[in-house]
Amino acid sequence: MTFQRHTSPLDRILGEFQHALNTTAGVVTRSADGPAPRANPAADTHDLEMSPAQIRHSAGLMRINHTGEVCAQALYLGQARVAESAQTRAQLLHAADEEADHLAWCDARLKELDSRPSLLNPLWYLGSYAIGLGAGLKGDGWNLGFVSETERQVEAHLAEHLDTLPAEDLRSRAILAVMKDDEIRHAEHAENHGARKLPQPIPGLMALSSRLMKAVAYRF
Repeated sequence: MTFQRHTSPLDRILGEFQHALNTTAGVVTRSADGPAPRANPAADTHDLEMSPAQIRHSAGLMRINHTGEVCAQALYLGQARVAESAQTRAQLLHAADEEADHLAWCDARLKELDSRPSLLNPLWYLGSYAIGLGAGLKGDGWNLGFVSETERQVEAHLAEHLDTLPAEDLRSRAILAVMKDDEIRHAEHAENHGARKLPQPIPGLMALSSRLMKAVAYRF
């Protein structure tokens, strides 16, 4: 006879707290039934020689992207916590698992560049989790609409980073190109499953908070 363990609300809260600690400490956490980790897109790519200034710039950009993935983990977890339907919750958790690949790739690249993640990642995580809860409480249509808008804005800033990365930084480019394709797919998936278009000023406020995060995370 097999017994299935049912998790209590306290179990879930403790699990989410552990997820927050792991993510901000640089430990990638995936759901038990999630997809297997994907290979790093830069595995077979070699950089050209870069100057110290180029390395610092690449590290700053990859620190922004690492922070963005910390925020994505918190955001999706917060949204899934209060999602109305099991289907929406599963979709959000699956996207979080794919974003976990991005987090691992950005973390590895920062180490290669002899740099570190943002010192403020715990604050970014906490703020993003609260935003995710707020979005999720509005209902699944708005929940998915928030996913779509977030992914579209992330896609735009990844395109900007691909334009401003040093041409010699081929490994970072390989990582960001795959991340950008994933963000487009996540946005389209949300839109195909009932995402509602967010009214102003919400997208504008999201873009403003993103610019603030990027400015701070680039240096700290």
